[in-house]
Amino acid sequence: MPQLAFANTFWDKYEQLEKPVRAGVRKAMKKFQQLTVGELHADKGLHLESVENAADRRMRTIRITDFWRGVVLAPDDGGDTFLLVNVVPHDKAYEWAAKRLYTVNSATRGLEVRNVVAIEQLTPVLEQTAAKAPARLFDGFPDASLERLGIDEGTLRAARTILDKPQLEAFASLFPEDQFEVLQFLAEGFDEETVWREVVAPRRPADPGPYNPEDLSTAIANTSSRITVVTGAEELEEILTKPFAAWRIFLHPAQRRVAYRATFSGPAQVSGGPGTGKTVVALHRVKHLLGRSPHGSRILLTTYTTALAKSLRENLALLLEDDALLQRVDVTTVDALARDVVRRRRGSVPKLCDDADERYRWRKIRQKLHLDWSEQFLSQEYRHVVLAQSISTEDEYLKAVRRGRGSSLGPVKRVRVWQAIQMFEQGLRKDGKCTYLQLCAEAAKLLSEPTADARPYAHVIVDEAQDLHPVQWRVLRGAVAPGPDDLFITGDPHQRIYDSRVSLGSLGIPVAGRSSRLRINYRSTEEILRWAAQLMEDEPVESLAGDGLDSLSGYRSLLHGRRPVLAGLGNEEAEWAAVVERVQDWVAGGAAPAEIAVTARFHQTLNKIKTRLERAGLPAVLIKDGPTQQDAGVRLATLHAMKGLEFRCVAVIGVTAGAFPFPPAVTPVEVDQLQHQADMLSERCLLYVACTRAREELYVSHSGKGSHFLRSGVRGGAHV
Repeated sequence: MPQLAFANTFWDKYEQLEKPVRAGVRKAMKKFQQLTVGELHADKGLHLESVENAADRRMRTIRITDFWRGVVLAPDDGGDTFLLVNVVPHDKAYEWAAKRLYTVNSATRGLEVRNVVAIEQLTPVLEQTAAKAPARLFDGFPDASLERLGIDEGTLRAARTILDKPQLEAFASLFPEDQFEVLQFLAEGFDEETVWREVVAPRRPADPGPYNPEDLSTAIANTSSRITVVTGAEELEEILTKPFAAWRIFLHPAQRRVAYRATFSGPAQVSGGPGTGKTVVALHRVKHLLGRSPHGSRILLTTYTTALAKSLRENLALLLEDDALLQRVDVTTVDALARDVVRRRRGSVPKLCDDADERYRWRKIRQKLHLDWSEQFLSQEYRHVVLAQSISTEDEYLKAVRRGRGSSLGPVKRVRVWQAIQMFEQGLRKDGKCTYLQLCAEAAKLLSEPTADARPYAHVIVDEAQDLHPVQWRVLRGAVAPGPDDLFITGDPHQRIYDSRVSLGSLGIPVAGRSSRLRINYRSTEEILRWAAQLMEDEPVESLAGDGLDSLSGYRSLLHGRRPVLAGLGNEEAEWAAVVERVQDWVAGGAAPAEIAVTARFHQTLNKIKTRLERAGLPAVLIKDGPTQQDAGVRLATLHAMKGLEFRCVAVIGVTAGAFPFPPAVTPVEVDQLQHQADMLSERCLLYVACTRAREELYVSHSGKGSHFLRSGVRGGAHV
């Protein structure tokens, strides 16, 4: 019987296909499970036919619907493995298939594809320019060295015309993926042996055997990072019904280069905008380090919120598929880690003081001491100066540099503020309470003590790092001994919604020379990406390390779809009715309810939407209730809870002038100008994060006056 395999080019498109097209894919694919090779070729419904003038003689197309064709690589060497590589509108299918050539990499023995027509058209023109250039990018590497690394004749000729890195990047979508990555490493200054060790060797079979460029089945088996082989009908149904599970742990070449780098000499950082795969990179880095670490060693995979930790745990289980390996990884938040450290060392943990209690305590202290500063100012001074710098005495506070604070405090004023801080800490101790950050400070202190279990982890991987406070970073620094591969950090400062500013170097986490940036969004369409990016236009954003500004320059998506919709309604009832109608349209178009999210600033808004969705016959579940992947309802979440999540369709509602920015979340400019600016940026980031959770469809609405943030974000969108 035939064996069926799926290329990553198929997964990239499948989630965006409309429901009837996906049904056609399932119907066609089941025939590969039911018919013999001869019956497949004879089946009139499948209509398996050759592609005229194709660069690859094995290219075939199959009927999906009257208007869609599947592109299949068919065996012609007596094998029985068919590879589905794409699903394309009928007229474009033949054009797409005719240009692609699939070959076997001589070094990795994996299957790879190139746009051979484009390369052959470009190369002669570029050779004329290269002949006049004083130097070319790969002049320092002889043909034999490049051939050893898997660069074949077709790629080699084109590579010899490349003058610089930007020109190499232009070939990214044309060259075979493995070969392009080899050239990228060489262009970055790595020598031949390093590239072999870090790029080629990890993909090469342990016992590759003789090189046979015609053996399609073996090449497919050797390309597990880009091809999924289906072995039975049940597996086929599962993978087509829930294909996003495969996508969540799939690595593209630029991501793989970072995730599976053999080793880093110290802390390493990966940054990038939403949808660039930072979390997937973090998961694969865990897998890589598990394979390199001693059997008894433990790894910490950590993030900011409990919901994100739950998602990481689920996806890591998908990736590892080995309970023994999974048991060696602790997946938790930094706060939970701190609580565990304190409980283990002290025997108990103080009761935690929530935000409302903390605000009440600062208000009472302010009133008792007759201070001019607000409770918000005092809380921020304690958070951003005292705790951030581990200040424990009045003398230390008097000498402290108050970075990021916009209101000056002379010595006399600092003495009064310190008196308030002492009262705050004493009041908490008296009541047997502490804040989360105080708990982290205690855990960091305990981890710095020279005890047998002071450094409980061999490696620490941090996801969504942008919102961690300096005290939380000290916990992580204390949890692992400094050295190679100690900390691996992923995050995006444009998604910083909690205003935690750090300088990693000052915390003993230097990442200079070990930083990477991902610039290609594999989740959202270019239309959604560009619309959302305008919300952050001209806003200066500090880098993760706190050593300069971050930028969205060069950030792009390879996917395209419908423009986002911005809707202004006359009142809330009209807005809520409109979003229910929008969700109904998405479901009618093929989106499952669980692939849809409605997000708003306030819980009460979500409760009202939940009632209206259920009244319309649509199941709905609140994210705060902890839905699992199996729950069928539309996801309802506050904007803060959307961090780290993603959905096919997202509705962001209630984006009014009164909610964005939300006055209680913003320090008045007269109190602290710099803090006001930081708070306003956090508000923008919050809306930006919510909008970039959408993969295919984005709908943004407000009733009455809309937020002024939308004035910069409406260009390129549709209006209703």
